[in-house]
Amino acid sequence: MEYLPAWMFLALTILLMAGFPVTFTLMGTALCFGMIGFGWDFFNLLPLRIWGVMTNVTLLAVPLFVFMGVMLERSGLAEELLDTMGLLFGRIRGGLAVSVVIVGALLGASTGIVGATVVTMGLLAVPIMLKRGYQKELATGTVSASGTLGQIIPPSIVLVLIGDIVGVPIGDLFIGAIFPGLLLVGLYILYILIAAFIWPEKAPAVPKAELAAFTPMELFKRVGRAMFPPLFLMVAVLGSIFAGIASPTEAAAVGAVGATVLTIANRKFSMEVLNEVMRSTMQLTCMVFIILVGAAAFGLVFRGMGGDELVREFLGGIAENHGKWVVLTIVMGLIFVIGFFLDFIEITFIHVPVLAPIMIEFGFDPAWFCILIAVNLQTSFMTPPFGFSLFYLKAVTPPEIATGHIYRGIIPFVIFQLIGLLIVILFPQLATWLPKIIFAP
Repeated sequence: MEYLPAWMFLALTILLMAGFPVTFTLMGTALCFGMIGFGWDFFNLLPLRIWGVMTNVTLLAVPLFVFMGVMLERSGLAEELLDTMGLLFGRIRGGLAVSVVIVGALLGASTGIVGATVVTMGLLAVPIMLKRGYQKELATGTVSASGTLGQIIPPSIVLVLIGDIVGVPIGDLFIGAIFPGLLLVGLYILYILIAAFIWPEKAPAVPKAELAAFTPMELFKRVGRAMFPPLFLMVAVLGSIFAGIASPTEAAAVGAVGATVLTIANRKFSMEVLNEVMRSTMQLTCMVFIILVGAAAFGLVFRGMGGDELVREFLGGIAENHGKWVVLTIVMGLIFVIGFFLDFIEITFIHVPVLAPIMIEFGFDPAWFCILIAVNLQTSFMTPPFGFSLFYLKAVTPPEIATGHIYRGIIPFVIFQLIGLLIVILFPQLATWLPKIIFAP
């Protein structure tokens, strides 16, 4: 019986790999093993746990940030940004790819929804890059990687979920994730410039004759118009948190209103658009919360049967023999490998509640560890066979783009992603310095 939690986790893993729906697998496994471990008394505990999840005020930020992201997708913001950034960076080799990374970062800071960002940029940027002579792997890899930046650049839904699970203030995570997010942007751009320098034919510059039609003043005005909406939204959401005016949940409401205002200002708003946005928000929110309910049931049984003690003893034994940094390496490697097969929401709700308290007991900074998880989870969107960013992109790219092009194109970006994760591990100040400065008493 003492190894019952291990059998429970093994059963969950096998069922998930077999393709069963995540929520029903979590709930079904919890019910079966709950009956074995607790008997009928389990059903007295479960409603209280689910009620605690549903009445959590912090999680109100999830539907609000989803609404903000879906509304911005309808605002036409991405198209204007891509056109303008293409003109700004088109003069250099790899300039179009650099502009895609910057637009991905700005959209990530504005929407935080990977699917919306990847689909939008896949429709707009990939055909243009192919027309300009870009290598297919570089074009698709750039869009896939750039679209995932919303997972780490605040405001990020994954940071809201991880912060709530671990018990770290969401504002600390939002502010702490700024430098790691910018680090990843810088690493992506660095790879593109290196690739364009070594293989100029992979990423040619835009002909100067096309760019000569715009005077510096006209270009400056276009950049100002394109940059204002995302910067306005970033200041509205993050600025209200930095200034102490609003909590993260209240700031999410500010973002939802700001996205609606920008859509109205862009003349893209209508009752039909509002209806579509609200339906999409409801569907995405229901998906997140029904998985959260299943994870809450699973966590109740796993902990109740001593599963966290089992994991603690296992990792504690490794820490005694090899040190806590080896344990951190194993945990980060485990999350990276699991990301090949599971979605970030599933990993967040299943593995983080078990691993995070143990790692904090070992003396690691909670906010720093949460940001490490968020950076690591970003790779789950880019790693085959179940990387959702790859699926989204394949659905909207031209017919000449094969799945192999997308898979090969993402490999260098995953490598640079892991380099970024290593840098944040070696220099924790990247994630902890700014929150300490801003929230110092």
